[in-house]
Formats: sequence, C-alpha cells, structure tokens
Amino acid sequence: MDINVIGIATTKFGELWDKSLRSLAKEAALEALIDAGLEKKKIEAMYVGNMLSGMFSGQQQLGPLISEEIGLPVFSTRIEGACASGGLALHEAVRVLESGRFETVMVLGVEKMTDRNQDFVAMGLMSAGSDAERQAGATFPALYALLAKSHMDHYQTTSEMLASVAVKNHFHATFNQKAQFPFPITIEQVLKSTLIADPLRLLDCSPITDGAAAIILTTNKFLIDRDSKRNKVKVVACEAATDTIGLAQRTSLIELKATQIAGREAFKRAGLLPGDVDVAELHDCFSIAEILALEDLGFYKKGEAGPKVLSGETKIGSKGLITNTSGGLKACGHPVGATGVKQVVEVVLQMRGEAGKKQVDKAKVGLCQNVGGSGATAVVTILKN
Repeated sequence: MDINVIGIATTKFGELWDKSLRSLAKEAALEALIDAGLEKKKIEAMYVGNMLSGMFSGQQQLGPLISEEIGLPVFSTRIEGACASGGLALHEAVRVLESGRFETVMVLGVEKMTDRNQDFVAMGLMSAGSDAERQAGATFPALYALLAKSHMDHYQTTSEMLASVAVKNHFHATFNQKAQFPFPITIEQVLKSTLIADPLRLLDCSPITDGAAAIILTTNKFLIDRDSKRNKVKVVACEAATDTIGLAQRTSLIELKATQIAGREAFKRAGLLPGDVDVAELHDCFSIAEILALEDLGFYKKGEAGPKVLSGETKIGSKGLITNTSGGLKACGHPVGATGVKQVVEVVLQMRGEAGKKQVDKAKVGLCQNVGGSGATAVVTILKN
C-alpha cells in the first residue's frame, strides 16, 4: 500500500503577533488543500500536532477547534509529544492509513508561542522534562549543554564545530522566505554571542516561534495518479521510539537512543540504508542535537559528525548528505508542534524539485527526525520518489 503526500503548506514562521492559533492553523490547512487540488469533503480525518495550546491558549480540544475553524466536520484529534508532537501526529496518521480505516487524511502542526514572556515559555517547555530536572531549575539549554559537554569530552568536539551547525543552517535559511531568521551568521558571531548554558551560546539555540504546517496523505490510487506531472512522494517509513524522560536515568549522554531505535526501524521498514538518503531535516533544537542526530542515524560514526559539518560536507552544494535545507529549527524557527510537519513539507519540496535556490540536485530519498524533550521521544520518517 502506497501512502503518498499530495498536499503541503507552511505559514511564515516567526513572531507573528497579528496571527492567532486559529488563523495559523486555518492558513496552513487551506493552503495544503489548494496544493493538493482537493475539496475539503475528501478529507476523512485530521491529526493535529501541538504541545502547548492548553497552557498558552487555554484550549485543550484543539482538534475539534481547528476542524470547526476550517469547516471540516470529520474526526479530528490533537496529538502531543512535546517537540515531537508534529512527527507523532504524522505517525498516527500513517498507522490509520495502513489499517485501511481512512484513505485520505490531513496532518497539521501548529504552535503559538510568542504572545507569552520568555520565563512562561521556558516553564511550558520544561513540562517535557523530568520532575527532578524541573525541581533543580534546569531548562532545555542546560540539559542539551550536558549532552554537548559529554560529547566534547568523549570526542574532542569543539565549540567551532557546534557553531558550524548554526552557520550552515542560517546560510540555508537565506533561501527560505518563510524562515524566521533568513540571514547569514559567522562562526565568530556564534562564539561571541551570549553564553546561555556552557558550552551553548545564544546562536547555538533555536528560537521561540509561531507557525503552522500541514500535509495531506492518501492511499487512494485515483488521487495519487491523477497528477502525472508532479513527482509522487511516498512515505515509506514512519517509526517512533521512546527513552527515559530524565537524563539521569540514561546509560549514555553521547547518544539519543530513541533516535537510534526509530531510525533503525525506519531504515528496516523502508528497505534502505543511511547512504541512500539525499536530504534530511534534523531536529537541531540546539547545535549539538544535529551532530548527535547525524551519528545516531548512522550517517557518520560517533565523533565524526562535528568535523564533517565544520568542513561543509552537509551544506548545499557539497556532494554529501545535505541537512536542514529549510534552515532547520535554528534559523527557520521552532513552533514546537509544527516542526515535525514542516520537516516533511521541506523534504517533499526537495523531492518534487520545487525547493528553488535551496534545491538539492537529484533528491530522491529524504529523511526527517523529530525529537521530543531531551530525547525521550523520537520520530523518524523516510520519504521516497
């Protein structure tokens, strides 16, 4: 059974004070329908990825709310898994399509974050951390700083290597009109930016963001075959895994086991190897996270990803695996519930050949990795022409 992506959309990402949660969701949903050339009545269900609507907007029934807003009276439900909410919404949609219960569904991710002050946002995000971490006053920059320190101690990873992740992703964002920060930065600027949690600096960290993204999936052969001019993009694997919620309970701080498990299962299900992947959207909530992902997914051996990114091997124009052509979470922005869906939108654009100046030549296989918290949840999706 083929599961094809026939419609995609994202809103602008950023500090969108003139947009509401409702309006962002509606914009993405309606644009995805237009992209698919589909009437609303063809959608049989909607899965909404969102983390913070209850806390930030006072609305827990987000599925029915958005269904009402766009005039789509079908089964609709919210899926929450911290920053992996969008990826998990996709995961649930893929499973229900595989079951045969529905043929055509929408996956929508949305988050409205910038209306709240930074302390409130930090508190909300740390609801994805362990009780002990919150009681200790830890925030996610501190948790990922521990991961970065551990990696540096084991593999001589340097601050310049971390900075090169942010520099590369900002370069890619210069070609993305919907990115929050579509401007270049330098390694020197990263290293001179404010220290947030040693060794992570301000420009190593993804921002607080508003935004939404939507995709339409179908197993309906008529809908798949009707547009012969557009490259058909199939979801060939979507696998999820979990680890302990707290860092203290893990056996290692130089890897995210949930990513490893989900990645291994995804490659097995797709019948592919890491070397087959042309383009990847990785969860670079902090610069160390992209380095961990490159290694945990098998693109590089442990300790090799930092030097490879620093050398430019993952940048547009190189002959290696190209990562985060959207600008990643760092430069495109990180509206947490929407990120996992936006990743798929970017990969589909690449595989359709519609990515413009950030197009990767002959992209045929793409991968998305979406992470919740400090690695307690991970979703790995593989798409193929």
